[in-house]
Amino acid sequence: MIPGAFGNIEQQILIWLLAMIRPGAAFLAAPIFGAASVPVQLRLILALAVGIPSATASQMGLPPEGLFTMQGLLCIFAEVLAGLAIGFSIQIGFASALLAGEVISNTMGLGFASMADPVGGQMSPAIGQFLSMLATFLFLAMDGHLAFVAMIVESYRLLPPGEAWLSVSALGSLVEFGGLIFAAGLSIALPVGFAMLLVQIIMAIIARSTPTLNLFSVGMPATLLAGVVLLAIATPVMSESLQKTLAEALAQAGSLAAR
Repeated sequence: MIPGAFGNIEQQILIWLLAMIRPGAAFLAAPIFGAASVPVQLRLILALAVGIPSATASQMGLPPEGLFTMQGLLCIFAEVLAGLAIGFSIQIGFASALLAGEVISNTMGLGFASMADPVGGQMSPAIGQFLSMLATFLFLAMDGHLAFVAMIVESYRLLPPGEAWLSVSALGSLVEFGGLIFAAGLSIALPVGFAMLLVQIIMAIIARSTPTLNLFSVGMPATLLAGVVLLAIATPVMSESLQKTLAEALAQAGSLAAR
């Protein structure tokens, strides 16, 4: 609610700025929203659009001593920590797709083929880019972006402003969930990775039986062809694993405030 007196405008603006911190930090750490291709102005508008209704619903107010005091700085730090934790949980789910792409690329002999990652702004394997885009489509198809925004709004009820300190168990669960990146990435890459391992064994047997065969001229095209065919066949299976990982990431983000 906007106060009618002009003397309270400054206080209301400070409340809005405080309300933008948690969704802004969450959008910065989360995939899609935090992509380098997304303008900062758009993220600020989204943070304001999410923060103002949440602040109104939670009856947010400034610290009694003021925002630019030690208590106010601690309140700001707690808001930043809560937002980063929620967004980073979703980022962990997307990181498993990049890890799976790294594993598959190495088995296919495409470890040297890298592309610019539009999300992270760095170079990543070509197969990792494919799985990252697949994870983005699945995340949007399962309305993950809407669930993510809903979790931010719900966090204002579970963690009111000024009391948004995450518990030790919540931070510990986030660290444990981060360790599942490797297990999730390997499970996503398992159908293609295991089949490519068999292809490598077959190529080794052929090279052993015919020493005069130029393995580089025959093995590389055969490995790439087998990898592309296996990747096309196994994409539905990998999509199910990716969707399950993203659902677990959303569940982890939603459980942070409840601990």
